[in-house]
Amino acid sequence: MPEQNTGGKIAPAATAERESNPAISSAPSRSGSDSLPSGGTTTRKKGRMRLYLVAGGLVLLVAGLLLWRYFGSYESTDDAQVDVHLYPVSARISGYVIKVNVDDNQYVEKGTVLVEIDPRDYEVAVAQAQASLASAEATAKSLNITVPITSVSTESQISATASDVENAKAGVRAAQKQLTAAHAQVEQAEASDVKLQDDVERYRLLVEKKEVADQIYDQAVSAAKASTASIEALKASEAAAEDGVRQAEARQATAVANYQSAQTGPQQVSSTRARVQAAIADVEQKRAALDQAKLNLQYTRVVAPVSGEVNKTVVVGLNVQPGQQLLTVVPLDEVWITANFKETQLRHMTGGQKVNISVDSNGRTYKGHLDSISGATGPLFSLLPPENATGNYVKIVQRIPVKIVLEPGENKDRQLRPGMNVEPKVYLR
Repeated sequence: MPEQNTGGKIAPAATAERESNPAISSAPSRSGSDSLPSGGTTTRKKGRMRLYLVAGGLVLLVAGLLLWRYFGSYESTDDAQVDVHLYPVSARISGYVIKVNVDDNQYVEKGTVLVEIDPRDYEVAVAQAQASLASAEATAKSLNITVPITSVSTESQISATASDVENAKAGVRAAQKQLTAAHAQVEQAEASDVKLQDDVERYRLLVEKKEVADQIYDQAVSAAKASTASIEALKASEAAAEDGVRQAEARQATAVANYQSAQTGPQQVSSTRARVQAAIADVEQKRAALDQAKLNLQYTRVVAPVSGEVNKTVVVGLNVQPGQQLLTVVPLDEVWITANFKETQLRHMTGGQKVNISVDSNGRTYKGHLDSISGATGPLFSLLPPENATGNYVKIVQRIPVKIVLEPGENKDRQLRPGMNVEPKVYLR
């Protein structure tokens, strides 16, 4: 029997036997105290490695999911700037600038007097307008008083002339009756005179024959002469009666003419009333001219339409014309953000969504919300909008302006200035 190595080494014969028998060679040696712990450690390391890989994959998956949800929860762009409505302040009248009350970049409140124009010419215009108004009011007042007087006078005149016409007609009838009576008396007297003349002739023959006394003949002659004289008087009365008829007819014609003239009284009253209306209209015109003159005097003081900072182009001594721009007021309290998002970014955007605005100038982040989305892309509002109906059309992603409004109190210090570059981040959910 071979000797065993007490030092723990296997004899050569045993070694050869294990090499020839694989089962024996693969089995752990009972006498080797380090063989069992070395195999178990390797297995545990491999198990831990697989566990670490699985855990790392899960962590990466969760992190990727979180990043996807985070980056998908907002849309942002660097094509954005601060915007505002600029208020140009222009002159409404012509004149000489005597005072400028503000400097460039000075903050002013609404209603502050910015520029003063020489008011003396406009004060004179106000005085002239006041005098013209007073004159027109006096004229209208006098005409207004004339209307009732003219109306009453017209009615009285119509009544009086109508009465005169009736009286004239009665006078004509009376004169005609007198003429008729005078004509009858003349005829009667002429008839009597024929008899008396015949008596004279008969008595003359009888006197020559001495058949009647001379006294009787003389009486007959006297009666005949008296009859002839009476006829002449009656004919004169008849002529006077004819003149009376003509005069009465003339008075009747005059009365009728006066009555016809009086009939135009209502038209005269209407004409007077029309003049009153014209005078009242003239008063209103003069009052409007006075109001305009007062407005022009008020326009000599150019005031700020809103609160904001001023940029001026006017100096003392400048002769300005209506419509000439003097200053520009920038209302820093009314700024908003105009962000030009790509059309592919607007799918989930809607009004009211929260927005964080990063400002390049001061590094601050302002809070706001999405107010509205423009009705068209930016190029359509340009002077020469694009025409895509061409053969060389190339599809380009368009940008659409989006208005973002700051939350109240975010710009208290007024550091946001129109034109500044900002980067808004719109949170979609």
